[in-house]
Amino acid sequence: MNNCLGREYHESTKHSWLSVRQHPNRLDWENRPSPMKSYPRRYPRIRLEKECPAHIFIYHIGGITAKKSYPGVEYYLRTVPSAGALYPNELYFQARGVEGFKDGIYHFEVGSSSAVLLRSIGKDEGLEPFLRLRHPMRGLLFFISSPWYRSAWKYKDRAFRYTLLDAGHLLGAIEAGSYLYKHAYRITYAADLEGLNRFFGFREREFFLSSAIAAVPDTQGEAVVPDSGIEQVDPVGAFEASPLIERAYRETMTLHGCRKEPGFPRFAFHKEAWREVIVKRRSARAFSAGKGVTRAQFQMLAEILEQPIPSDCDEPVEIYAVLNRSTDMPIGIYSGKKLIREGDFAKKAAYLCLEQSFVADSAITFFLLSGGCNYRALCQKAGLLGHRVYLASGYLGLGCSGIGAYYDDEVADWLGRKDAMVLYALAVGPEER
Repeated sequence: MNNCLGREYHESTKHSWLSVRQHPNRLDWENRPSPMKSYPRRYPRIRLEKECPAHIFIYHIGGITAKKSYPGVEYYLRTVPSAGALYPNELYFQARGVEGFKDGIYHFEVGSSSAVLLRSIGKDEGLEPFLRLRHPMRGLLFFISSPWYRSAWKYKDRAFRYTLLDAGHLLGAIEAGSYLYKHAYRITYAADLEGLNRFFGFREREFFLSSAIAAVPDTQGEAVVPDSGIEQVDPVGAFEASPLIERAYRETMTLHGCRKEPGFPRFAFHKEAWREVIVKRRSARAFSAGKGVTRAQFQMLAEILEQPIPSDCDEPVEIYAVLNRSTDMPIGIYSGKKLIREGDFAKKAAYLCLEQSFVADSAITFFLLSGGCNYRALCQKAGLLGHRVYLASGYLGLGCSGIGAYYDDEVADWLGRKDAMVLYALAVGPEER
């Protein structure tokens, strides 16, 4: 297990009670990286319109839903969460035969809610060869990249974890939109990342992490990569290299022994309510102490997390739920729907999450762990599962907050999974109003 690519990086970025006190974060506000990427104005833009289903599908994958202003800084709330509201990911897509878009390669410019046409494509031209696809595809191909220094500016070397989790949330947003607009989708981790990085002119400041296919074969022709790539654009401005993150990325580009997941999730959400949940998603900041969840709410969350995620590299992710408060079921630690240790562990869960008191007030604290080997895929899967928790919690009238910082080894030891990697934590419960 210790020879798995990515494991060395994970081990070197663990938190402990001592490490968070010895190495506190200090932010250099004078050199804050740009939170959004923009291409030059000479590139044509398509304003996303609510009347066009394909436009709204794109908007739901990370679009801005609100803005908060504080002295000297503005934060934009989006349809996906991000650690520290830093949003270290960008979305590119290819459209072919899609109403509302000319056939081409686009960048989702979040700041203007526009699709920037980077390059038109001909009948058989496209990015399909980078996804190991033989024929041109009709529909949407999504590509998630990371200008990772947006996160490293605050979280230092641990930031690669956050970029992967946040990319998983974007994949989760693609899944949520696919359900809403009746698109079949599947995730591709085994793309030619080096080729994509070169085609888009990326250097050390940005790299691709994953892709998703919401398309079907269009013709029997042979897909070919366009003969010229995309102009390189600096995505962050301020930048500081991290040899550890750059090495972790290189080491996790290659996948080994992947198991494909052919199944698709079966959801039964009311479409209009689901649409509202997507747009109104927020991270809870305070829970109603003393209020719990019902058995029906807990079981629905557990069942949604058990649904398959169609991908070409499905890594095992173990989900433990610390049920702190419930109206009609025993509290304690659950693996899936099975109670494995009864008791009140609310304060323990809060301590493990870097002693954040709001966690103790939540009704459920989820911990996601894995002993898998394909680090890039398993971390993004954890992020996607986290996105399911966010949206399903909102659908059930509950709040949710993702937590990427915890005492790694203590969590694993406490759950009896000493050799597993802790990937993510989430707090869920009735929000304080």
